[in-house]
Amino acid sequence: MKRSAIPLILTLILVGSTLALVGCSKSSGEVGVSVVPYVGAPDPGVRAGAASAGLPLPGLTQSELAFFNAGKDEFEEPEDATDGLGPTMNLDSCSGCHSQPSTGGTSPTVNPQFEFATRDGAADQVPAFITQNGPVREARFVKNPDGTPDGGVHALFTITGRPDADGCVLAQPDFATQQATYNVIFRIPTPVFGAGLIEQIPDSAILANKNSYASQKVALGIAGRANMVVSGNTISGLANKNGNDGTIARFGWKAQNKSLLLFSGEAYNVEMGITNELFQTERDETSTCQFVSVPNTVTNITDAATPIDALSAIEKFSIFMRLLAPPTPSPDTPGGTDSIARGRQLFADVGCALCHTPTLYTGNATVAALRNKPVNLFSDLLIHDMGVGLADGVSQGQAGPREFRTAPLWGLGQRIFFLHDGRTSDLAQAIQEHLSSGSEASAVVSGYNALPEIQQSDVLNFLRSL
Repeated sequence: MKRSAIPLILTLILVGSTLALVGCSKSSGEVGVSVVPYVGAPDPGVRAGAASAGLPLPGLTQSELAFFNAGKDEFEEPEDATDGLGPTMNLDSCSGCHSQPSTGGTSPTVNPQFEFATRDGAADQVPAFITQNGPVREARFVKNPDGTPDGGVHALFTITGRPDADGCVLAQPDFATQQATYNVIFRIPTPVFGAGLIEQIPDSAILANKNSYASQKVALGIAGRANMVVSGNTISGLANKNGNDGTIARFGWKAQNKSLLLFSGEAYNVEMGITNELFQTERDETSTCQFVSVPNTVTNITDAATPIDALSAIEKFSIFMRLLAPPTPSPDTPGGTDSIARGRQLFADVGCALCHTPTLYTGNATVAALRNKPVNLFSDLLIHDMGVGLADGVSQGQAGPREFRTAPLWGLGQRIFFLHDGRTSDLAQAIQEHLSSGSEASAVVSGYNALPEIQQSDVLNFLRSL
C-alpha cells in the first residue's frame, strides 16, 4: 500500500462512516449480527471457465509427483465403517468437502451432505441448516448444558442403519433445540490450495509484516491481535503462537493449527471419525459401534512394499496439500485487464491490503518447489477482532469469540460461499458483513462503501479475478 493513499483512506472513512448500519439477524439460529445490506456494485459472480487450481506445484521431481498423486487418491477416496468411518461424522471423504472448483477447494454447488444422510441405508435426518444447494457445514455448540463453554464439533451424522455398521444405534444431536436457543454456529471448509507454501512462511516474515504500516493500521483501527502462550502459560498479545513450541500457527478459521499434518489428523478424526496416529481414540466409544479395534490408519512399518505404501492416510493427506499449487488468477476476467488493475490499486488504497497482505515469502525448505517462493495469498495469517457481526461465540486456542484469521483471498474468484459459516454467496454482501460494532475492518469497509459504484465494481472484478 502506498503511503500517499492515506489521505484518501481517511477522507473515505469520514464520508462512508454514515453508511454503516447494523441490525440483528438471528432467524437462522446462529450467533452473531448481520449488516443491513448495502446497495452498491453487484458481485460479478463465480468466475466461469476451467478450474484455476488443483494441480501440483511446478518443479516437483518425479518422486515428489508420485507422492502427490498418491496423496490425492487418498484425499478423494470415500471411507466406510470397515475403514473406521464414524461412529459419528460429517462426511465420508476429504474431497467431498474440498471440491470447488477442484480437489482441495471448498464447498461445491451441490452439497454432498444432503444426500449422505440416507446413503447406503443410513437412518439419519438432514439437519435444517444443511440444504442441497447450500454450503458444506460442520456444527459447533457455543455452550454446554451447564453454561460452560463448549465450542467443539458435534457431528451431523452417524453410521446407524448402514449395512457395514450392523447393530450400531446412535442418535443425532438435537440441532433444532440448539438452534432455537442460538447455541449453534457453523464452519465451512477452508480451501487448501497452496497450503504447503503457507506452511513454509517463516515466523519472522509474518511478524515483520504485522509490524509494517503501523501508523496506517492505527489510524484505521486495525490491531491484528494474535496470541502467544509463553512460559508459565502467560498469555501475551505478540503473535498467534502455538502453545508448546512457541511458533506461529496458521491453519483453520482461527489459525488454530500449526501444521498440515496436525490439520489432517484432526480433520480425519473430527470430520470422518477416523482415528489415526495423532488422534488414537474414538470420539464416540459406544461398544456396539466399533468395527475396527485399533487406530484406523497408522504408518505401515511391517510389510509395506514401497515408501508410499508405508505412509498413513494423514501423512498422504498432508503431502498432497503440501505439494498442491496455489490458484492461478485470471489476467482479464471479469471486467478486463484495466478494471482488474484499477481494482487492485483501490484494494490497497482503501486499506484492504493492510490485513489481506498480497504477498509473503517462504524460507528455506526441503522441497525445492517450496523454497524461497512468493506466496500471493492475500492474508497476514494473523487473527483480528471482527466485531459482533461475525462473532461466533467460540474460542479456539487463544483466539476469542470475535477473532478470526484473515482469510486468504487467492482462489476467491471461483468460490461459491463466503465467511466462516457460509452465510452468503454474494461477495459484495460478504464485504458488508465485515462492517459491524467493534470490527477492525469497519473503517476500511466504510471507505470502500464511499467509493463511486464504478470503482467498487473494479474492486469486485479484481477480487473475482483471483
